[in-house]
Amino acid sequence: MYVTIRLLRSALITAIGVLAVSILANYSLSFGSNLQQIDNSSNKENVTLSAILEDQGDPARWNSLIGPALDRLREGHPDITINIDYRTFPYNETREKLLSTLSDHIPIDLITLDQIWLGEFAEDRLIADLTNYTQTWGRQKDWYEVNWDGGAVDKNIYGIWAWTDVRGIWYWKDLLDEASVDPNSLKTWDGYIAAAKQLNSVLRPKGIEGVHLTGAGHSPDLWYPYLWMLGGNILQEREGHPTKGTYWFPAFNNSEGVRAMKFIKDQVDAGIKPQKNHFWGEEFLDRKFAVMIEALQHHIPITTADSRTAFEERVGFIPMFPVPHEDNQTSTLMGGWLFSIPSTSTHKDLAWELITIMLEPDILGPYLVNHANLPTQIQIGEGPFSEEPMRVIPYYNDLISMIPSGHERPNIREYPQIAEFVKEALDSVLYKGADPKRSLDDAASASAKVLGWL
Repeated sequence: MYVTIRLLRSALITAIGVLAVSILANYSLSFGSNLQQIDNSSNKENVTLSAILEDQGDPARWNSLIGPALDRLREGHPDITINIDYRTFPYNETREKLLSTLSDHIPIDLITLDQIWLGEFAEDRLIADLTNYTQTWGRQKDWYEVNWDGGAVDKNIYGIWAWTDVRGIWYWKDLLDEASVDPNSLKTWDGYIAAAKQLNSVLRPKGIEGVHLTGAGHSPDLWYPYLWMLGGNILQEREGHPTKGTYWFPAFNNSEGVRAMKFIKDQVDAGIKPQKNHFWGEEFLDRKFAVMIEALQHHIPITTADSRTAFEERVGFIPMFPVPHEDNQTSTLMGGWLFSIPSTSTHKDLAWELITIMLEPDILGPYLVNHANLPTQIQIGEGPFSEEPMRVIPYYNDLISMIPSGHERPNIREYPQIAEFVKEALDSVLYKGADPKRSLDDAASASAKVLGWL
């Protein structure tokens, strides 16, 4: 079975690579000028919507969402010939491409935003306020509250959170059995560290690490849940800002933050090796680690109920991050993508209509299942449209159960810099054995300066 999982994943990656090369070879043509462009030999009005989208690791995947939505949009406007021209970019290029394009006042009708970018784009008035649209639409209650709120800046809606992810504890059942480790011991901080020691003593001589500890560029995302479950926050509002009156101030270096960082240090002190390189769960599926905290569901090539069952027989999942004590409420970080309409759009009403259609459960649902993304809408998560994802996505109900305990990162413009300071604090603890409080205080001081307090 392990070989089968690797072969399936290898074949899937190869196929995706071929498609990506094909799409990129015709990059300037994009979607609107081939498959979804229709003949306009009549005298109907012609409208071409333009979009800039993050490529989701596979530029071709957008076809399966935009295509059906565009067909439905056209059906509602028989008097208009509607086409779409969209361009996709890798994650590390998307933000700058969006900023430069919109700052140059180039008309774009639709974009995808990482939730943490939203505040910057809204503050710079690069995206439209969608509040009036959403009030008329009336679907706010269909969203999980944390996801709907993630599209707001100063209580106005600037983006609709389309899908998300959560992270939890994945483990190989046979490897834990071999080391005589009870999976339930992974639920608490003390039990997690004790299990890691036991796993390492049995598995490390065989080239298998007991527990994966993220030390890569996104390490803050794996630390924040420990901060949140203790009642701490990344930032908090404070009065007395030199220019803004009330503004955000670093809070991650308080007692909760120090305690959360100490848990990271305790893992290193127990012999768990931090991992600078990250492969988003591939390393776990290759059985290089017995336990990993990750959003692994995106990387499991499963398309049938039988293959899901076979996977679940071998791999276990605990829907939580380890907690200090059993009576603590767990937490997780939620990522994901929002649809927004740039201020430069010349077709805002049509762009909004296209967004609402893409978000219809019967159109969005199959897309989410195909890529194992988690929904932000309740009726896809646990309502009438949840049947298919429950059938094929491993531990789907457990994953959905984590959404209410999920948190979002700040979406203010300074956040990316703050996250880098937190990462530097984590690096100093992970790789230099630094004092947790001193490391966090240094990061907070640098963050306060960026936020304009110093």
